[in-house]
Amino acid sequence: MRQVVVIHGGDSFETYEEYLQSLRDFPIELEGSKGWKSGLGETLGPEYQVILPRMPNAMNARYLEWKLWFEKYIPLLHDGVILVGHSLGGSFLAKYLSTETFPRKIAGTFLIAPPFDTDTGRKLIEFNVPPTPSKLSEQGGEIFLYHSTDDPIVEYAQFEKFESALPNAHARSFTDRGHFLQDEFPKLVADIKSLG
Repeated sequence: MRQVVVIHGGDSFETYEEYLQSLRDFPIELEGSKGWKSGLGETLGPEYQVILPRMPNAMNARYLEWKLWFEKYIPLLHDGVILVGHSLGGSFLAKYLSTETFPRKIAGTFLIAPPFDTDTGRKLIEFNVPPTPSKLSEQGGEIFLYHSTDDPIVEYAQFEKFESALPNAHARSFTDRGHFLQDEFPKLVADIKSLG
């Protein structure tokens, strides 16, 4: 069975006051969409095991906390694992695989609308990706990048920075996906299945 680990997005603030203001401004919805992440296991089928860790304090994420939590899953993973990161989760994976040695063979790394070093003008604090992520290129398997020109959360220029830093990655650009919060993501499913 092929393992797919999906790291969700989050937010990160430089000061506690910025975090509190974000909580004040955050819109609440009683009914939201299911989202492609929660349905990915069903969409991929029974030959895939989709693992969806809930990263700590996603509303004010800290890299070290996410690193510690992510590393708890590594002993449960097999060679050929597929890593998927959305938004800040993509930045986390890009930084982690650029600075740490991953002890399993990675079949593919999928980075969906991740900030590289800014998030629409706000600093990423601890999640900045190294300017030259050569270790990610070496150990990340097949690397796929996804972004949409109409993303209202992470500016498209961040995608261009990833493209420049990872010239061998498969870059997928869209015009109508926003921040990839839809219920389905058929291109991602097809790309995951293309790894065999």
